[in-house]
Amino acid sequence: MTNISNARIAILATDGFEKSELFEPRKQLLDAGADVTIISLRSGSIKSWDEKDWGESIAVDLTLDEAREDKFDALVLPGGQMNPDILRVEDKVVRFVSAFFNAGKPIAAICHAPWLLVEADLVEGRRVTGYKSIKTDLINAGARFEDCEVVVDNGLITSRHPGDLDAFCAKIIEEVKEGLHRRTQQAA
Repeated sequence: MTNISNARIAILATDGFEKSELFEPRKQLLDAGADVTIISLRSGSIKSWDEKDWGESIAVDLTLDEAREDKFDALVLPGGQMNPDILRVEDKVVRFVSAFFNAGKPIAAICHAPWLLVEADLVEGRRVTGYKSIKTDLINAGARFEDCEVVVDNGLITSRHPGDLDAFCAKIIEEVKEGLHRRTQQAA
């Protein structure tokens, strides 16, 4: 396992996130040594969607109003249908996502979460993937859609569904490690 012990990773989600798409990246990032922070629209906890019903909840570490992009090295956006649909109509969410991209930091979005990338105007001309039901949305936003387990283009890491989680998490860790290395070299 690659060690990214100096990395600070933000996971942005709200009620209705796909359980495995938050819990598995969080687990693999923690196992790789990263400091992982759960960010949401409100304090307390948020509840997952687990296949056909509500699932496990997770505590929110910071509200979006308290969070700042410059305190993190990367952003992870879990999918599920409800979660990104609720988040993408919030201007502060779109600004937060855009801030990571503008700072050259990795953004990882799985399943329906690329809707947030569309809303932030980040997919035009870029190679991306996502859940099959949002393929047309991505193409209509100017993305070059690829049906494969993980796609990386200029810091955007995208995957299709929970079956792609191992490849998705491995690519997040790889991109975060490269980003930390670049910043260390620039500081030297």
